[in-house]
Amino acid sequence: MVNIIWLALIIIGIFTAAIQGNLEAVNLAIFDGAKAGVTISFGLISILVFWLGMMKIAESAGLLKIISRILQPFVAWLFPEVPKNHPALGYIVSNMTANLFGLGNAATPMGIKAMQELQLLNPTKDQASASMSTLLAINTSGLTLIPTTVIAIRMTYSSANPTEIVGTTILATIFSTFSAIILDRWYRSRQRFRKNQ
Repeated sequence: MVNIIWLALIIIGIFTAAIQGNLEAVNLAIFDGAKAGVTISFGLISILVFWLGMMKIAESAGLLKIISRILQPFVAWLFPEVPKNHPALGYIVSNMTANLFGLGNAATPMGIKAMQELQLLNPTKDQASASMSTLLAINTSGLTLIPTTVIAIRMTYSSANPTEIVGTTILATIFSTFSAIILDRWYRSRQRFRKNQ
């Protein structure tokens, strides 16, 4: 559906530009956009490779295991339906750890794998389980300590201080994650209340 919306917007934009005689501006915007896309991609690749390498070092040094142990009780509380040693919990912790370091691209495959594992536990296959909804809410709100991707974009565009957003990012993501957890708990309590009626 999203692809259809984007295609419609592009066609409408080109059609409108043709009627107004601005096709040259559309061509210029297309090439400028492609150039900016390549520039941003190279900037992101370099910073992501650096932070993925740092995560690998942190994993080898045992830091990720420490973070996983710290997050484990919190994850068990967030996902009470998931059995204690189920593989889904490992993927969820990995997803949350990658998000903490602002590595959304690295977090995505782990989040998808966690969703697949949660789907195996889901009694109603055509509807998201409570745990799946919780994971989506937590992943979307994404508590971030180091906004790696945004820092990379700011560095690409020669920001005077690309890391100045770290403090506001931490505050914003703490607030969004806290809100997601409150709404998730409220939704779960509503579901329990409906079942008990």
